[in-house]
Amino acid sequence: MPCADKGPGAADNRVRTWITRESLDGFEPFAELGTEADGAVLVFQGRVRETNRGRAVASLAYEAYGEMAERELSAICHEALERFDIGAVFAAHRVGELGLREVSVAIGVAAGHRDACYPASRWIMETLKAKLPVWKHEYYQDGDSHWVGAPQAGATVAEDRSSAG
Repeated sequence: MPCADKGPGAADNRVRTWITRESLDGFEPFAELGTEADGAVLVFQGRVRETNRGRAVASLAYEAYGEMAERELSAICHEALERFDIGAVFAAHRVGELGLREVSVAIGVAAGHRDACYPASRWIMETLKAKLPVWKHEYYQDGDSHWVGAPQAGATVAEDRSSAG
Protein backbone atom coordinates (compact mmCIF):
# COMPACT_ATOMS: atom_id res chain seq x y z
CA MET A 1 0.00 0.00 0.00
CA PRO A 2 1.49 3.46 0.79
CA CYS A 3 5.19 3.92 0.30
CA ALA A 4 7.56 6.85 0.19
CA ASP A 5 7.98 8.48 -3.18
CA LYS A 6 10.94 7.25 -5.22
CA GLY A 7 11.46 10.50 -7.13
CA PRO A 8 13.81 13.44 -6.53
CA GLY A 9 13.68 14.71 -2.98
CA ALA A 10 12.37 11.42 -1.60
CA ALA A 11 15.14 11.21 0.97
CA ASP A 12 13.80 14.21 2.86
CA ASN A 13 10.25 12.76 2.73
CA ARG A 14 8.77 16.03 1.40
CA VAL A 15 6.83 14.22 -1.33
CA ARG A 16 4.90 10.98 -0.90
CA THR A 17 2.57 9.63 -3.55
CA TRP A 18 0.35 6.59 -3.92
CA ILE A 19 -1.74 4.93 -6.58
CA THR A 20 -3.70 2.40 -4.54
CA ARG A 21 -6.68 0.06 -4.47
CA GLU A 22 -6.94 0.62 -0.70
CA SER A 23 -9.50 3.01 0.79
CA LEU A 24 -8.42 6.64 1.16
CA ASP A 25 -11.14 7.40 3.71
CA GLY A 26 -9.41 8.57 6.93
CA PHE A 27 -6.03 8.31 5.18
CA GLU A 28 -3.57 7.82 8.09
CA PRO A 29 -0.27 8.74 6.37
CA PHE A 30 -1.44 12.37 6.26
CA ALA A 31 -0.80 12.52 10.01
CA GLU A 32 2.93 12.47 9.12
CA LEU A 33 2.68 15.37 6.62
CA GLY A 34 5.08 18.25 7.14
CA THR A 35 7.49 19.25 9.88
CA GLU A 36 7.58 21.57 12.89
CA ALA A 37 8.21 24.44 10.44
CA ASP A 38 4.82 23.90 8.80
CA GLY A 39 2.16 25.88 10.62
CA ALA A 40 -0.53 24.91 8.11
CA VAL A 41 -1.67 21.59 6.68
CA LEU A 42 -4.47 21.47 4.13
CA VAL A 43 -6.05 18.17 3.13
CA PHE A 44 -8.36 17.94 0.13
CA GLN A 45 -10.47 14.87 -0.55
CA GLY A 46 -12.37 14.27 -3.78
CA ARG A 47 -15.32 11.95 -3.20
CA VAL A 48 -17.71 10.09 -5.48
CA ARG A 49 -20.82 12.24 -5.80
CA GLU A 50 -24.36 11.17 -6.64
CA THR A 51 -24.73 13.11 -9.89
CA ASN A 52 -22.57 14.22 -12.78
CA ARG A 53 -23.80 16.30 -15.72
CA GLY A 54 -27.38 15.77 -14.55
CA ARG A 55 -27.13 11.97 -14.38
CA ALA A 56 -27.66 9.89 -11.25
CA VAL A 57 -24.39 8.06 -10.51
CA ALA A 58 -24.41 4.60 -8.90
CA SER A 59 -20.64 4.05 -8.67
CA LEU A 60 -17.30 4.70 -10.37
CA ALA A 61 -14.34 2.64 -11.43
CA TYR A 62 -10.88 4.11 -11.94
CA GLU A 63 -8.18 2.50 -14.04
CA ALA A 64 -4.58 3.65 -14.13
CA TYR A 65 -1.64 3.09 -16.37
CA GLY A 66 0.35 1.63 -13.42
CA GLU A 67 3.92 2.82 -13.05
CA MET A 68 3.39 5.69 -15.48
CA ALA A 69 0.62 7.06 -13.20
CA GLU A 70 2.89 6.74 -10.17
CA ARG A 71 5.73 8.58 -11.94
CA GLU A 72 3.41 11.34 -13.19
CA LEU A 73 1.83 11.87 -9.77
CA SER A 74 5.30 12.14 -8.26
CA ALA A 75 6.40 14.60 -10.96
CA ILE A 76 3.32 16.78 -10.39
CA CYS A 77 3.96 16.91 -6.65
CA HIS A 78 7.66 17.69 -7.10
CA GLU A 79 6.74 20.49 -9.50
CA ALA A 80 4.36 21.88 -6.87
CA LEU A 81 7.28 22.09 -4.42
CA GLU A 82 9.15 24.20 -6.96
CA ARG A 83 6.17 26.43 -7.91
CA PHE A 84 4.77 27.17 -4.45
CA ASP A 85 6.18 28.12 -1.05
CA ILE A 86 5.27 24.80 0.56
CA GLY A 87 7.17 22.34 2.69
CA ALA A 88 5.65 18.98 1.77
CA VAL A 89 3.06 17.31 -0.45
CA PHE A 90 1.35 13.96 -0.09
CA ALA A 91 -1.04 12.81 -2.82
CA ALA A 92 -2.95 9.61 -3.44
CA HIS A 93 -5.32 8.42 -6.15
CA ARG A 94 -7.52 5.40 -5.78
CA VAL A 95 -8.13 2.85 -8.51
CA GLY A 96 -10.73 0.12 -8.70
CA GLU A 97 -14.43 0.28 -7.90
CA LEU A 98 -15.73 3.03 -5.62
CA GLY A 99 -19.18 3.63 -4.19
CA LEU A 100 -20.88 6.94 -3.47
CA ARG A 101 -19.04 9.12 -0.91
CA GLU A 102 -15.82 7.10 -1.12
CA VAL A 103 -12.63 9.15 -1.47
CA SER A 104 -11.08 8.86 -4.93
CA VAL A 105 -8.26 11.37 -4.54
CA ALA A 106 -6.55 12.90 -1.51
CA ILE A 107 -4.05 15.75 -1.54
CA GLY A 108 -2.22 17.05 1.50
CA VAL A 109 -0.09 20.20 1.46
CA ALA A 110 2.01 21.52 4.34
CA ALA A 111 3.48 25.03 4.49
CA GLY A 112 4.65 27.65 6.91
CA HIS A 113 1.39 29.57 6.39
CA ARG A 114 -2.08 28.66 5.11
CA ASP A 115 -2.01 31.14 2.23
CA ALA A 116 0.50 28.93 0.39
CA CYS A 117 -1.54 25.73 0.84
CA TYR A 118 -4.69 26.70 -1.04
CA PRO A 119 -3.25 27.59 -4.46
CA ALA A 120 -0.80 24.67 -4.31
CA SER A 121 -3.57 22.17 -3.54
CA ARG A 122 -5.78 23.51 -6.32
CA TRP A 123 -2.91 23.47 -8.83
CA ILE A 124 -2.06 19.87 -7.93
CA MET A 125 -5.69 18.78 -8.33
CA GLU A 126 -6.20 20.54 -11.67
CA THR A 127 -2.86 19.29 -13.00
CA LEU A 128 -3.48 15.69 -12.06
CA LYS A 129 -6.93 15.82 -13.68
CA ALA A 130 -5.29 17.03 -16.89
CA LYS A 131 -2.14 14.86 -16.91
CA LEU A 132 -2.49 11.77 -14.74
CA PRO A 133 -3.04 8.58 -16.77
CA VAL A 134 -6.05 7.55 -14.67
CA TRP A 135 -9.43 7.06 -16.30
CA LYS A 136 -12.89 7.28 -14.71
CA HIS A 137 -15.76 5.01 -15.72
CA GLU A 138 -19.10 6.22 -14.35
CA TYR A 139 -21.93 3.75 -13.78
CA TYR A 140 -25.39 5.30 -13.65
CA GLN A 141 -28.53 4.39 -11.74
CA ASP A 142 -30.33 3.69 -15.05
CA GLY A 143 -27.83 0.92 -15.92
CA ASP A 144 -25.89 2.94 -18.51
CA SER A 145 -22.19 3.80 -18.14
CA HIS A 146 -19.72 6.32 -19.57
CA TRP A 147 -15.94 6.79 -19.66
CA VAL A 148 -15.38 10.35 -18.46
CA GLY A 149 -12.81 12.06 -20.65
CA ALA A 150 -13.43 9.82 -23.65
CA PRO A 151 -14.46 11.71 -26.78
CA GLN A 152 -18.18 11.86 -27.50
CA ALA A 153 -19.72 12.45 -30.90
CA GLY A 154 -19.45 16.19 -31.46
CA ALA A 155 -17.42 16.88 -28.27
CA THR A 156 -13.72 17.18 -27.60
CA VAL A 157 -11.86 15.39 -24.82
CA ALA A 158 -11.12 18.77 -23.19
CA GLU A 159 -14.83 19.66 -23.12
CA ASP A 160 -15.75 16.31 -21.58
CA ARG A 161 -12.94 16.38 -19.00
CA SER A 162 -13.85 19.87 -17.81
CA SER A 163 -17.14 18.58 -16.40
CA ALA A 164 -15.54 15.76 -14.41
CA GLY A 165 -15.45 16.02 -10.62
